[in-house]
Amino acid sequence: MLRIGLVVGLLIALIALASGCGLQQAPPEGTQQGFDWTLIGFLVLIFVVFYFLMIRPQRRRQKETQTMIQSLQKGDRIVTAGGIYGEIESLDETSVVMKVESGATLRVAKGSVLGKQSR
Repeated sequence: MLRIGLVVGLLIALIALASGCGLQQAPPEGTQQGFDWTLIGFLVLIFVVFYFLMIRPQRRRQKETQTMIQSLQKGDRIVTAGGIYGEIESLDETSVVMKVESGATLRVAKGSVLGKQSR
């Protein structure tokens, strides 16, 4: 996150420098000021940077997690969001029954499964 903030800050500084922000002089008397399109371009550029650095990777991770959850099978070794390791005993639409090392079985929500373990 810090790296993303630094990149965005650097882009803001470069655009401000390139557009002459702060170096503009007052227009001569009797002339009209036009609309400054650099502001619109700057806002579009910020949105594009945030999309490619934050939104798109997050969507990709969500899609990978959803695919992994849908591919769970009996016998897979998994880890939950609570840090519990176990092996899948049975599955249904919304939950997973897993067997932990002590032999106890636990029912957890499918959404709490973070990943599969390698054997």
